[in-house]
Amino acid sequence: MASQSSSCPILCASFNQDNSCFTIGTKEGFKIFDSNTGKLLYERAAGAFIIVEMLYRSSLLAIVGAGEQPSLSPRRLCLFNTMTGVALQELKFLTSILAVRMNKQRLIVILQEKTFIYDINSLKILDTIDTVPNSRGHCAFSPCLDGSFLALPASTTKGSVLVYNVMDLHLHCEIDAHRSPLTSMALSSRGMYIATASEQGTIVRVHLVSDATKSYSFRRGTCPSIIYSLSFAPMTGLPDIVLATSSSGSAHIFSLSNTLNQRTKRSSGLFASVIPDSVCDALDPAHHHVLHNAVSAGVKSNTLIRKTDKVSEPSTSGTVALRATISVITLAGYFMEYGYSVNYQNESSWALEREFNLLTITADKGGNTRDGARKFRLERPM
Repeated sequence: MASQSSSCPILCASFNQDNSCFTIGTKEGFKIFDSNTGKLLYERAAGAFIIVEMLYRSSLLAIVGAGEQPSLSPRRLCLFNTMTGVALQELKFLTSILAVRMNKQRLIVILQEKTFIYDINSLKILDTIDTVPNSRGHCAFSPCLDGSFLALPASTTKGSVLVYNVMDLHLHCEIDAHRSPLTSMALSSRGMYIATASEQGTIVRVHLVSDATKSYSFRRGTCPSIIYSLSFAPMTGLPDIVLATSSSGSAHIFSLSNTLNQRTKRSSGLFASVIPDSVCDALDPAHHHVLHNAVSAGVKSNTLIRKTDKVSEPSTSGTVALRATISVITLAGYFMEYGYSVNYQNESSWALEREFNLLTITADKGGNTRDGARKFRLERPM
């Protein structure tokens, strides 16, 4: 996620593919943190960066400069090795790079009207996709090799999304999700589901990727709001919950499992034959839990469900409750982590468990190197 405002101290922030680490880019350089401990693992003072993407927990980064220095052009992508402090390869483009995504076999580079798919090992171009103008680089990516999909806006006038299979290199489907243009989307970890939000920001929809016509709809609120981020719980099957954060500063949890249960109960009723499931889901608040003022209103954030746990309620044998860890990076420079839990009666609670300033935290002693970077032990580049 890149910042559109020069007043923010953080220019970009992103989690790696398994959420074990996260990176930030600032006007001075970039940093890598451990998501579990909050420990600063690596930092490099080398100028302003608007994209810093990490390949799992390896030493390979894809970095793009903000253009404040001639050597850090926003049209140049650098693959950087944090173990050696050396640039492995550079790719140059005619226009600014707006987003970069990676898995162990593919490198995706998104420009305003083109998307390039590379083999990450040879850097051979495998496919070039012509896209509608996408000035903010909106996209979603599922890194799993068995269901590695890339989602891109398909229209500038409505909320349609194209889903590409980046392993087999073909268009998988097109989904008409909203009436207004898209502002946020997310794919589940294995690429089975996609969540989308439009410029209105009042409805979040979830589609089954294999069947573009099947969807679930959730009402975030009645007043328009910009959805800054969407996130699925990291589940291999149907995710239990979807998270949305908006410009209002609130965090919203939507329960997919509750929705499916409600549909089953309605399937033979008269009400279900009159009102479509998607409309019912949008109006029924039973699956919707809100944390107001999770972040300051208007401050952009990258927020995700980092992990979930199902636990048995001691008072009710066989009944399962859900606990989730919600991690938040704000472009104002803070990391926050909330604990979310819901019991068997669908009663939810939130608690702020950690908070720290990303710009003032320092690495352990002895981590300095001559070139001004701090090194840490990671896997070798893939």
